[in-house]
This record gives sequence, C-alpha cells and structure tokens, in this order.
Amino acid sequence: ITFDCGPDPVTITVDRPARIFNDTGPRIVIDGGGLVTLSGGGSSRILYMNTCDPDSHWTTDHCQDQDHPQLTVQNLTFIDADSRSETEYDGGGAIWVRGGRFKVVNSRFFNNRCADTGPDVGGAGIRVFSQFEGRPVYVVNSTFGGADGYGNTCANGGGISSIGVSWTILNSVFSYNHAIGNGGNPAMSGTPGGGSGGAIYNDGNTMTLSLCGTLLEHNDVVQHGSAIFFVSNDHSGDIRIDRSTITSNTGGSWYPTYPQISCHDDTPIVVTDSTIE
Repeated sequence: ITFDCGPDPVTITVDRPARIFNDTGPRIVIDGGGLVTLSGGGSSRILYMNTCDPDSHWTTDHCQDQDHPQLTVQNLTFIDADSRSETEYDGGGAIWVRGGRFKVVNSRFFNNRCADTGPDVGGAGIRVFSQFEGRPVYVVNSTFGGADGYGNTCANGGGISSIGVSWTILNSVFSYNHAIGNGGNPAMSGTPGGGSGGAIYNDGNTMTLSLCGTLLEHNDVVQHGSAIFFVSNDHSGDIRIDRSTITSNTGGSWYPTYPQISCHDDTPIVVTDSTIE
C-alpha cells in the first residue's frame, strides 16, 4: 500500500482506525515514502489489526498463533492518535496489533495517547499481543517522541506496550514519553493502577527485549521503570542491551539491577558496549 499524494509532505487525518482484514495479504506493507503523516486528529486510533476479531474475518481456528497477516509499516509518521475512548481493545494509541507478525521501519510517533490509568493498559505508540510462534516484533530506525513536546502518553508504556511479546529494537529513539498512571500492577489499594514503563512496558511470559543502537532518554513515570518495565510472570525471558544508551529517565522506584529498568531481580540482563546512567 502506497500513497499517491504528490511530491510534497501531506497529512491525512482519520476519524476512525484503518482496519487490517485477516484474509488479505498475507504480506501487507504500508509505505508512506517518507512524505505521509497519518493523524488521529486527537480523537481516534490510526491502525488496528486483530486476528481474533471476527469483524476482521477469522482465517484459522488458532487466531492467537497464526502467521498472517504479516504487517509492516514503514516511512510513516503517526501523530495525534488517541484511543482513550476505546474500551474493548484499549491501549495502543496509534497502533493496536494482535496476532500474525508486525514490523515498524523508519517511522515516527509523536503526541499519541491512550488510557490515562489502568494497571496493564499501555502503548501510546503501539500495543501488541500474540505474535506467531513467539517471534519478535521488529522496530527499526524509528522514533517515539524524540524531543520535548513530541512525546507520547499513556497509563503505561509511553512508547510501546505488550503482553507476552518479544521485541527487537534497532537504531531507534525513545524520548520524552510519559507513563502517567498511578498505583502500578496490580493496582495498589485506592488507586486506578499503572504508571510504569516510560518508554517500554513488557508484561507476560517467555519474552525477550533486545535493544541495539538505541537511545532511551528523558522518559518519565509515576510508578516503575522510567525507561523499561519488564516483568515476566513465570520469571522467564531476558533483556539484551547492545551499543545503546539509557540515560536521564526519571521517576518511579524498584530498580534491582540497573537504574531506570524495573524487572525481577532474577531476570537476566546482558549489557554490551552500552551506557546506563
């Protein structure tokens, strides 16, 4: 899918999310050519894919673990999305994905929002569930926030959020994003919950977060994980940080091994040629 909008940059504002149908593709590439900005207009999510939603056409009897659609978004900017009105499929301010495969290449996410509170809801830029065979989501050469005034905001996971999903993040920037919930997960008594993972929020089982050539800075939280919140319920999975910088992320507590990273104290973290300060 490409855009024929002429040689100049263009912004396209949606009033409802574009839906990926599961019986199309199976490989779908949405390419903005570096000229297209997709806007939620401050009131709508931008893109939605869900292999387990019958309205998107079921194609298998194992929707939670199927290899299609295989969606790539590239050379696009996503701005001003807002999924706070979503209740059934919450989180995922700009993009919400369940199932198949998903990849982001050379794209930017600015000023997107999702639910303000909640113990597990998140991903102002992207929220992902149930990738085929547990394979990782790839984020390559992409920016979430990037400068003061451009950050993304949600209860958890100012940039990205997932449950039971691995991520491979290459040559990307997460900065000035905000996790604004209050009370953590599970929510403390008398609180609505949330406030963890300024840049990245990973929850679930058997997952790996891998960063290479990536910068996480000036993200902030109320509760935990000013840069990264990574909690494996069964204490499996690991974090790998290579040639990356994590610095000047603020707020929160529960940093057992490294500053700005909240995880179980038995979570393996492999750090190579990187700065965490």
